[in-house]
Amino acid sequence: MLCGILLAACGSADNLKSDNTSDTSKKTQLTGQTNKGYYQGVIKNGHYQTSKSRGVSVSQISNQFNIKGFENGLLDISKDQFSTNKYVFQEGQYLSTGTVTNWLGRKTKKNPTGLNPTSKNSATPSYLAQINEMDFMTQQGKKLSLSGMTIGLGINSVYYYKKTTDGPTYSKDLTNAQIQSQGKEIANKVLQRLRAKKSLKNIPIVIALYKQASDDSLVGGNFFSYSVNNSNSKTVSDWKKINQKNYVFPIQSGKKTPNKNDEDAFENFKSQIQSFFPNLSGVTAQAQYTDGTLSGMNVNITTQFYSQTEIISFTQYVQQAAQKYLPGTAPIDIQIQSTNDIQSFLSRGSGEKSFSAHIFNSY
Repeated sequence: MLCGILLAACGSADNLKSDNTSDTSKKTQLTGQTNKGYYQGVIKNGHYQTSKSRGVSVSQISNQFNIKGFENGLLDISKDQFSTNKYVFQEGQYLSTGTVTNWLGRKTKKNPTGLNPTSKNSATPSYLAQINEMDFMTQQGKKLSLSGMTIGLGINSVYYYKKTTDGPTYSKDLTNAQIQSQGKEIANKVLQRLRAKKSLKNIPIVIALYKQASDDSLVGGNFFSYSVNNSNSKTVSDWKKINQKNYVFPIQSGKKTPNKNDEDAFENFKSQIQSFFPNLSGVTAQAQYTDGTLSGMNVNITTQFYSQTEIISFTQYVQQAAQKYLPGTAPIDIQIQSTNDIQSFLSRGSGEKSFSAHIFNSY
C-alpha cells in the first residue's frame, strides 16, 4: 500500500523550477488514479522528477520509522486540505537541496539562514531535523498551476551529541514545551521565507509539525500541530492540535497501554497463531491512535517456514484469526516474512469488513 501511495505521488515538472505558472507545452500527462485516496502525479517527457530536496535531513536520523511516518503523515494532513479529486500531486520543486541543507544547519556567519541555534557548546540542542515540501497543482485545460503547498517540519525529541569527535554519544531529552515552542518559531521563519517567493505569495501553505521518535524507538514519531495559512499571511496565527500517538504491541512491561481491549485482542491473536504454528520468530505490531482511538495497525510476523504449502496454510489461518481477534474498527496490514523476503501479505482497509490476502510465488 505504501508503494502505491509513493507511485501515485511521484510527479515531474521541470518548468516549475522558476516562480512562473507552469508551462505544460512539453509532453505532460497524469499517472491516473487507482484509488480515490491517492493523488495523481505528473509525468513529463516520459519521466518524473524527484523532490529537489528529497532525502535531505540532519545526519542524526538513524530511525527509518521517523522518515516513513513523517512522509505518510504529511500526505494524510495534505489530503484534508487538498482533495485528491481536485488536486494533482507534485514532488517539491521550490526548495532545493542546498536551501534545505542550509536551513537544517545551525545559524552561523557562513550559514546565516540556518534554522537551528548557534552552537554555544556541544550540548546546545539542534531542534530541526527534517523538512519536506509537497506541491499541489490544479489543471485548467492542458495547463497545471501551483495551487497549494504543504511543508512538514520534523522536530527532535532527543538531541544526540558528542563532546569529542571520537568520544561516546550522549543524549539530551527535549521537553514538549521546547519541541512546541521551537517548532512554531521555526515555522514562522519558514513561512516568511516562502512568501518572499513571487509564486508562493498567494497560495495556501500548510505547515505541519512532527515530533521525532528517539533512535531506538520501534515506531516513528507523530504530528502534533498544523496550520493552514491562506494567501498573503506571513506569520502563523492559528495552530490546530493533532492528538496522535504510536505504540508497539506487545506493550512492554511497566508501560501504559493505549487501550486494554486492543491490547487483549492482539495478545489473543498472537497466542492463537503461535500455538497453531510453532515456527514463528516473532509477532509484533505498530499501532497508531488518534484522539485516543485506534486509527491504524501494521502487524509483522516473522516465520521460519521453508515450503510453499506451509506458507499457504499459515496465511489462510492468519486471515481467519485476524478476522476473529484483531480490532475491527481500523485499517490493518499484516506482513508475513522470513529472514530473506516477504512471503505473504494481508490487508483490510478502512470501512472494509474482511481481510484480503496475497501469497508471493516464485517461478
